Amino acid sequence: MTATPPVADDARLVEVADQVYVYEQPPGGWCLSNSGVLAGPRGAVVVDTLATVRRAERLREAVDRLRPGPARTLVNTHHHGDHTFGNQVFGPGATILAHERTRTEMAATGLALTGLWPHVEWGDVRLSLPNLTFRDALTLHLGERRVELLHVGPAHTTGDVVVWLPDERVLFAGDVVFSGAAPFCLFGTVAGTLRAIERLRALRPRTVVSGHGPVTGPEVLDDNARYLRWIQGLAEEGAARGLTPLETARSAHRAQFDHLLDAERIVGNLHVARAELPGPASAAADAPAHGVDPVAAFGEMVTFNGGRLPTCLA
Repeated sequence: MTATPPVADDARLVEVADQVYVYEQPPGGWCLSNSGVLAGPRGAVVVDTLATVRRAERLREAVDRLRPGPARTLVNTHHHGDHTFGNQVFGPGATILAHERTRTEMAATGLALTGLWPHVEWGDVRLSLPNLTFRDALTLHLGERRVELLHVGPAHTTGDVVVWLPDERVLFAGDVVFSGAAPFCLFGTVAGTLRAIERLRALRPRTVVSGHGPVTGPEVLDDNARYLRWIQGLAEEGAARGLTPLETARSAHRAQFDHLLDAERIVGNLHVARAELPGPASAAADAPAHGVDPVAAFGEMVTFNGGRLPTCLA
């Protein structure tokens, strides 16, 4: 492996395989996401582009130091702004790849994320939509390296894509899994995320890069699955007791997951899991939890958090 160049601010560039890097932003809480950089003979593939203009510019500088060649291919693993707002800093010549639903959701959502945390210095963010989309899978050839883009949603969102390097057994999982932070399914499906995790486990990755948090091994898949099965059990128990998702969250014994950042996500997750319980009003298990109002659920997350907005580290 080659020496990695220095990175400014709180990010660090970690080489996880030959010419395969993670631009890791610790600790990985709200809007502090990771990026991947795959260096090729003519340029680089960048997996996700961060939340703010300033952070994205630092990412671009790191990519340019690694691989100054002209080609820049961006992969957006899903539509959320903390993974896509930085698209613009790579210029109009960059090819932006994503699932077809991600483009649709990006266009519909716009810059809404900035309104949740207006105090954050987002910069002059301008939406840069994917200009090449696909439905199920797409293979990139970066020199001799095979890079597989696999749609595994609905999970965290409907359009989740993971980036899989089969020879190196490195998996860029996007927000299908979180490392050191609570999983979050408010814009997707708890049941679908569990199925996606099983699909990722079947790949037998050696290194897993979550959308947020430290680089890990495949054990992070088990950790996320354990949390989500706990959420499903809580949702069933709360429904049997006639409790709302917020009441269920407040009464839950959370000690085994106290180490995870962003504990308030339990409320949003419970809303989704509750909607997925069997019954005439439940959502289909293979689709997002229709009927869950994300704005109202986020408001209950604020209530659970003592009336404070969740801490955004962007």
